[in-house]
Amino acid sequence: MKYYFVIGSKEFLLEKEAVEEVIRERAYYYQLKNKPADFWILPSPEFWNYYQTQNSKSTSELKNLSDVKNCVAIVSTNKDFICWIKLRYQNIASGSFLAPNKAIKSPLLFRT
Repeated sequence: MKYYFVIGSKEFLLEKEAVEEVIRERAYYYQLKNKPADFWILPSPEFWNYYQTQNSKSTSELKNLSDVKNCVAIVSTNKDFICWIKLRYQNIASGSFLAPNKAIKSPLLFRT
């Protein structure tokens, strides 16, 4: 399955921006429409280290995201939603990956 994501620092996404409100509104909308969730917020996402090694050129400008402990990702199977989030919040990286695979066994795994 293909997953799309945006990733940013915990400070930026959880403290400086109102991403929680956006996610809450989307969850409420899905609930009203009886749609299953196709998006998740992942603190310290496990896929990020592998993604960086495979795509080092595209993420080199985001040095503050090199330590997965300082990152938060919004992951979705809905490409349009992730594109919209990327346009709304400029200081984040975006990308996609296929999972499960040998390197990413569980796409929604995160560290606590």
